Amino acid sequence: MGRIDFDRFVLDNGLTVIVHQDTTTPLACLNIMYDVGSRDENPDRTGFAHLFEHLMFGGSVNIPSYDSPLQVAGGSNNAFTSTDITNYYITLPVQNLETAFWLESDRMLNLAFTEKSLEVQRNVVVEEFRQRYLNQPYGDVWLLMRPLAFKKHPYQWATIGKEEKHIEEATMADVKAFYQQHYLPKNAVMVVAGNVETDQVKVLAEKWFSPIAKGEKPIRKLPKEPVQKAANRLEVERPVPLDAIYISFHMCGKSDDDYCKWDLLSDVLSAGKSSRLQQRLIKEKRIFTSVNAFVMGERDPSLFTIAGHISQQHSIEEAEAAIWEEIELLRKQKVDKKELEKVKNQVEANHEFSQMNLLNRAIGLAYHELLGDADGVNSEMEKYMKVSTNDLQEIAQQYLTKENSSTLIYKRKNDA
Repeated sequence: MGRIDFDRFVLDNGLTVIVHQDTTTPLACLNIMYDVGSRDENPDRTGFAHLFEHLMFGGSVNIPSYDSPLQVAGGSNNAFTSTDITNYYITLPVQNLETAFWLESDRMLNLAFTEKSLEVQRNVVVEEFRQRYLNQPYGDVWLLMRPLAFKKHPYQWATIGKEEKHIEEATMADVKAFYQQHYLPKNAVMVVAGNVETDQVKVLAEKWFSPIAKGEKPIRKLPKEPVQKAANRLEVERPVPLDAIYISFHMCGKSDDDYCKWDLLSDVLSAGKSSRLQQRLIKEKRIFTSVNAFVMGERDPSLFTIAGHISQQHSIEEAEAAIWEEIELLRKQKVDKKELEKVKNQVEANHEFSQMNLLNRAIGLAYHELLGDADGVNSEMEKYMKVSTNDLQEIAQQYLTKENSSTLIYKRKNDA
């Protein structure tokens, strides 16, 4: 795939626009990433960023039905919310690109708030909360782990929110205040990708987005998570098929130079069937039926987690000891150079496959622009390739400690 070339300009109202030309596709993609996620919520009003993602599809003042004109134009759309961002995207034939500008500018300009649409979306989100987080096996893991690991930082609640009540009690005044504070040109990055010209995009951006008032970018003052000095532990019983264990460690944020070291360390442990945890804890010792290591990929310092479902033939104590045995190996012995080379190759291949998709390129450019520079998308792999076996051992020795750990034990109820 190689380098992702792009042009960048900023409208007078502060909206950053990035243009990525790809003449091999008949499609265009318009992606708008707002610099707001669940970490920006009031602790007593959580779940709002995600609720607002739903409300954005309720229609704007000039376009009551968001989907209808897009379907006529042959386009598709979707959105997602995380702890850090809220992202909206449209893909459509390039000759109909202006339809995307019309739709996205109108809902940034003036979203239609009605008691009816708020009630509908509140009910949708509350039902999602129940189905995906409360009534699904292991669904509440991150509702439990986040507040166990974070005591100050707003990563202590999940994107869905702390509890259903916060969504159920959301008022029209709350919703309008959230919109006016965060859905501003200056708080967003728009990427237009596909068979487009920069001059063409400038004309459309000026026409549709320039009339939107500038506003002021919200000042973010998030509490810093204090250094953890003692192990955290929580045990719960749930009607699940197997016991499970989750051990999380505090690590750096996405833009930190050490982030790729953590990512590679997680791959050494569990990426592919030949990885350490897959080979030793599933295939050889048969302690787990599944076990993985992963990073959360959040902008502020976040979590590195090892999680697994425990075989019925083994105890929770055996499973926990087996994980710590693997951690001790990482701390005492350097990862073999060939082992590191293998996971680097996997990361590079996955990155190349991902970048073949036009939408993924657009999202990557927008996200790196929010991190500080869209060109970061082109230097990301260089950072991974520079990681050494010493680097992996150093972070393992410094951070994979009992004092820095939070352990969630998920016990199977006997009658489950």
